[in-house]
Amino acid sequence: MEKRISTIKRTTKETEIILSLNVDGTGVCRCETGIGFLDHMIEGFARHGLFDIDLICKGDLQVDSHHCIEDIGIVLGEAIKEAVGDKKGISRYGSSLLPMDEALILCAIDLSGRPYFAYDAKFTVPKLGMLDTEMIHDFFYAVSYSAAMNLHIKQLEGVNNHHIAEGSFKAFAKALDIATMYDRRITGIMSTKGVL
Repeated sequence: MEKRISTIKRTTKETEIILSLNVDGTGVCRCETGIGFLDHMIEGFARHGLFDIDLICKGDLQVDSHHCIEDIGIVLGEAIKEAVGDKKGISRYGSSLLPMDEALILCAIDLSGRPYFAYDAKFTVPKLGMLDTEMIHDFFYAVSYSAAMNLHIKQLEGVNNHHIAEGSFKAFAKALDIATMYDRRITGIMSTKGVL
């Protein structure tokens, strides 16, 4: 099998990002975004999905965290799409029901080539560290549309905001790992259309 590795660079007036992704990694992560809580979430995503990630973002944090978080989501989505390539032989679908203490998060993915995003989580604080909790939605929205994936994340239980956020990232990691796995029974693309 070919190595599924991608490197994406994105430069705007607001952010400068370089992200390398190895879908078939071991969970090694170097993440420097200037937003400590986001670094923690991406490190958890890498570790629990067994993805290798090298991410550096320099952005206008003197304004707020919005541009950095949204643009990192765009770049991660592009990296996923490029690394997975033509999707031959992969499962395509993945889901995870992930507990984190009192929180329980459901994530389901279809690497369909058709972007759609649904997110249902309730945060009761405006920030987790330097990360605006409303930006968690926008991060995953950006990932789903840039990767052209169908992504559903739903909080089934939970009151601790840290657990709800971290559970979302880890559930996404586990579901994406399953969706990108090769299945030796699949000889082409998992679609009756023959393309995704």
